[in-house]
Amino acid sequence: MIIEQDKRWCVSRSQTPASKLQQVLDNVCARLDCKEILPGGSCYAPNNYINHGSYAIDLDYRVNNVCDASYATITNKDPSFETCVYP
Repeated sequence: MIIEQDKRWCVSRSQTPASKLQQVLDNVCARLDCKEILPGGSCYAPNNYINHGSYAIDLDYRVNNVCDASYATITNKDPSFETCVYP
């Protein structure tokens, strides 16, 4: 069964070190608009590397169609929650 890209999300692996997620955040947010994970953004809380990293990783996945298995994984479960809506 093939799942369409819009029904898949690329999110951080739970065991990805914070240092790697910081690198990913720095890289992705230098190229793309990460306003939703900045203070006041709809995905800022909870303020942690897994949450922010997952949002940035998925944002990058939407633009570049790449999900790097060294720190991320594809899921078909929408990671959106409360006011935080993933792209």
